Amino acid sequence: MEYVHINPAKLNGKINVPSSKSICHRAIICASLGDGVSNLENISFSRDIYATCNAVENLGVKIYRGKSNLTVKGNPRLTVKNPYINCGQSGSTLRFLVPIAAAIDEKIIFTGGGKLIDRPLDVYYDIFDNQKIYYKNFNGKLPLILKGKLKPGDYEVRGDISSQFITGLLFVLPILDGDSSVNLTTALESRPYVDITLDVLKKFGIKVCEDGLKRYVVRGRQKYESSDYRVEGDFSQAAFWLVMGALGNGIVCCGLKKDSLQGDRMIVDILKKMGIKVKWTGNSLIAMPSDRIYGSTIDASQCPDLVPVLAALASVSCGTTEIKNAGRLRIKESDRLKAISSELNKIGGHVLEKEDGLLIRGRERLAGGEVDSWDDHRIAMSLASVSSRCLNPMTIKGAECVKKSYPGFWKDFMILGGNIL
Repeated sequence: MEYVHINPAKLNGKINVPSSKSICHRAIICASLGDGVSNLENISFSRDIYATCNAVENLGVKIYRGKSNLTVKGNPRLTVKNPYINCGQSGSTLRFLVPIAAAIDEKIIFTGGGKLIDRPLDVYYDIFDNQKIYYKNFNGKLPLILKGKLKPGDYEVRGDISSQFITGLLFVLPILDGDSSVNLTTALESRPYVDITLDVLKKFGIKVCEDGLKRYVVRGRQKYESSDYRVEGDFSQAAFWLVMGALGNGIVCCGLKKDSLQGDRMIVDILKKMGIKVKWTGNSLIAMPSDRIYGSTIDASQCPDLVPVLAALASVSCGTTEIKNAGRLRIKESDRLKAISSELNKIGGHVLEKEDGLLIRGRERLAGGEVDSWDDHRIAMSLASVSSRCLNPMTIKGAECVKKSYPGFWKDFMILGGNIL
């Protein structure tokens, strides 16, 4: 659907949260590198996950898809069956698989669409230059042509650009023919994503030693083991429903893990700090209706994906909210700081865009009207999350972009009482 037209309505009910997209990517790649069959359960099939499945299949991995599960027959030798790897708009697929492809020593061509074409890969280009690995791009953009043999050694990587580069290296370094290390030259932002990587690697038999806060030591010649693995629910997707529950009549989010390593579990503490009643019942997280929601100061360095929905929530809260350390959002599927501030302001919000964050003065109600998703799934879902606080209907252009991460979002929205005209 190109447009959705939402009539303001309070949502209520119970929802099964989709599985973590971040963990799904990692589990599929680890299973693909294993020598055997892995069974992955609770898979939510979005465009990004399909991109990773198709990519590893091009590298000789066999995948059998069920309704919500995958059976993966790994190929630790990685034979190129199709050199063209289309990553769609998935940054994880691209940045996780580029270093793996660089270890195969065969020609591989990475392509993609949307903003992914422009997403920077300079961290890898520096490594390829140092190791004299052949690569070619087009004025810094995709497609990327790659052929080389990645060597073990000491890798110096900035930690304040994207943790995806670190994860990509941690996937491939264990299978090289010598020991390696990843040394961070700056403080690591989005550390929880690297923690997730280490946890999934461990589940598939790979050991990485974290030496302090800025060094990862990786023994070479390791072998990935096949594993049966169930993916937990996604806190970044639950965040939309928790916000809608607080602004509506309460929503129960099922399938979450209370002691999760996901950085976006911070949504629980952030919402509580803003005065929202949130409580656990087993593996379910409940957001109860909250009459008074207060502005807050939010450090987004470890939870960047939460920024759009928190900005939307702040726009209908009491007082002022400042979101800091969010500059990396400018190189996501859209410039998310510009996108969310622009669209909230269109419907009566008061959002000031800063270089690395947002300053938001809350209002009791928004006017409603037409907004644009910027072809960014998180922008579309964040705008929908405050539709109940609009005086008039909200029309979201480009609403089909949710298929990137959550194809069933609009269906679930209606199940919980959302009124799509």
